[in-house]
Amino acid sequence: MPKTMENARQDFDELAWDKNDEEWEDAKKALSKKSLCRRLELLVAEKFGKPATWITPMIIGGFNNLYRIRVEDFSPDVLVRRPSVSQAQLPEEKTLREAATAKYIQQNTKIPTPRVLFYSDFSDVGPFIIMERVENKSTLSHALTTPGVDRSITHALDPNISQTTLKDLYLKVANIILELSYHKFTRIGSLVEADDGSFSVGGRPITQNMSDMLQLANIPSAVFSPEHKTFRSSDEYYLNLAQGHLVQLIFQQNDLVKSADDCRNKYVARQLFCQLAEQGRLSIFGFAEDNWSAQARTKTSKLLPAPSNSDSFRLYGDDLRPGNILINDANEVVSVIDWEFTYTAPTQFVLDPPWWLLLDTPEMWDAGIDNWAENYELRLETWLSAMNEAEESAGSECKSTEFPLSAYMRESWETGRFWLTYAGRKSWAFDAVYWKYLDERFFGRREDHVEKNELWKTRVHLLSEGARNAMEPFVTRKVEEMKERKLAEWDPEAARSRLKEVLLNGAVE
Repeated sequence: MPKTMENARQDFDELAWDKNDEEWEDAKKALSKKSLCRRLELLVAEKFGKPATWITPMIIGGFNNLYRIRVEDFSPDVLVRRPSVSQAQLPEEKTLREAATAKYIQQNTKIPTPRVLFYSDFSDVGPFIIMERVENKSTLSHALTTPGVDRSITHALDPNISQTTLKDLYLKVANIILELSYHKFTRIGSLVEADDGSFSVGGRPITQNMSDMLQLANIPSAVFSPEHKTFRSSDEYYLNLAQGHLVQLIFQQNDLVKSADDCRNKYVARQLFCQLAEQGRLSIFGFAEDNWSAQARTKTSKLLPAPSNSDSFRLYGDDLRPGNILINDANEVVSVIDWEFTYTAPTQFVLDPPWWLLLDTPEMWDAGIDNWAENYELRLETWLSAMNEAEESAGSECKSTEFPLSAYMRESWETGRFWLTYAGRKSWAFDAVYWKYLDERFFGRREDHVEKNELWKTRVHLLSEGARNAMEPFVTRKVEEMKERKLAEWDPEAARSRLKEVLLNGAVE
C-alpha cells in the first residue's frame, strides 16, 4: 500500500511521549533483576503453599509484563501479570478491574479465558494477577495477517486470504461477541468483585482512551471521573465521552493544535458533539427514534429501534481484537486474554460491527482513512455472514436483542453509527472521523470546496451563544500555550476549575 503524507490520527504530546520512553527505559532494567524474580517466586510460593520457580523468558507486553512460574505439584504453570511501570496508568485500579472482569467472564460465560487464581492491588511486587497459563500456538491475528509477517509490526489483514478461511476465522470471534452480548447490567462502568465473590458495576470505565490521555498527553488525573463513578444512562455516558474530547483539547499542551484555525476546527467539532450529547441525540442517532439528524430527514427505509437508554448495558472491550485471542495448531480458540479495557457500555457499542476487521485502525491505515473504509466495506459482508451463522447456531432462545446483532451491525455501517461510536471512544481519531463521516450526517451538506482549515466556519453558527462567545478567547490562550513547549503541571483544583469554565461556556441554553 502506498504511504500517505499524513494519517488521520492527531498527534500525541511528544514531550509526554519522550518522558514516558525515558521512564520505560529505566524501568526495563529492573524487570529481570534476580531480586525481583525471587520476590515473584516467593509471592507465588506463599499463595500456593508450595515451592515455585520462574521459567524464562519474561514476556514484555504493551501495558503488562508476564512471568511464567512453575509450582510444585500444580499444573499448568501460572503467569504472574504485573502492570508495566510508566506504561500502565492507574495500575492498582486497572488490576482490580481487569481481574474482576476476567473472573466474571470465566465463571459466567462459555468464553475460554485464563482462570484467575489470585490478585491484589498491593504486594511486595506491586499490583498483580496470578492466572493459569494456557498453551497456545499464536494469536488469531497471526492467522489473519500475511504469512511470514514480522510479529513485532502492526498487523494488517492478508489481502489474499480466501473467503472460506476469513469467514471461518471471523466466525470464531462472532461467537465470542454473541456470548458477551447475552449479559446485561444496570449501570455503565467497571466490574468489581465483592468479598463474597459476587460481581457488580462499581467503578468508572477504564478505557484505552483514558490511558492514552494520562500516558501520552499529560492530562491531569484530577479532571477524570472519580474512581467509583458509574453511569445510569447511555446519554450520561455519551456526554462524558464528549466532554473527554474537550479535556484533551484543553489540557494537551503540545502538538495537538497546529494553528488558530486548526484549534477552531477542533473546538467547534467538540462543542457540537457535546451539545448533541447533552440533548440526548447521540444515543438515538441512526435508529428509528432519530428525528433530528439531517440524514434522518432523507431516510426512506425504516430503521431498527434504539436500545434502552437505561438499565440494560453490555460488556464491551476496547482491546477485544484478534491479537488478544489465542489459538492452537488447528486455529481453534483456546483463550481470550487481556480484559483490562473492558467495561459495561451502552448497548449501542455492541450493535456496531467490530473496528478490527482489517486488523489495523482507520486512523493509522497507511493508504488513508478513505481507503480503510473501502477495504472495510469489502470485508464487512463476510463478517455479517459469520455473525448471522453464529446467531443461527445459537438458536432463537439465545437472542440478546430484539433484532439480530447482524441486522443492527449492517445498519450501523450504513447509517454511520459505527463512526459515531468510534469517534466517541477515540480522542485522537475524533477530528478526522467527525468532519469526514459525521458532520454532514448530523447537520446536512456543507458548502462545496471549503478549505480544510476553515471547516469551523460552516458550523460555528450552530454553537450555543456561550460557546461562540468563548471560542476566540479559548483559541488565543491555546495558541499562546503552543509557543511554550513544556509539560504543564496543573494543580488539581485549578484543572477542575478550568474544565468547568469551558464546559459551562458550551452548555446548551
